[in-house]
Amino acid sequence: MPELFDILKVLGDETRYRLVKILLQHDFCVGALAKQLDMSESAVSQHLKLLRNAGIVKGEKRGYFTHYYIDRDFLRSAAKQLAELCELEKIEGTCTKAGFNSCCRKKRK
Repeated sequence: MPELFDILKVLGDETRYRLVKILLQHDFCVGALAKQLDMSESAVSQHLKLLRNAGIVKGEKRGYFTHYYIDRDFLRSAAKQLAELCELEKIEGTCTKAGFNSCCRKKRK
């Protein structure tokens, strides 16, 4: 699985985020997605390529067209990683207690 940072980076683009939201509701081919987003098919294809490379989107050939869908298990795994990040405990106290005391020392003149 790609790093969480890479997944968030891909989802950080508004168009790709919108694509994910659309594909969570229904499988679509590039042409249908392009019409929904009022974009060219080539632009949609480029966004889908990034989403596929990140592991978020998969494609399935149906006749002449490829229909795209969200890998929900992958997305759930990424969401779990993000939730685990939120559970990291904060170290109480000042930065000197965390071992970063050089930034808190008074500077000599």
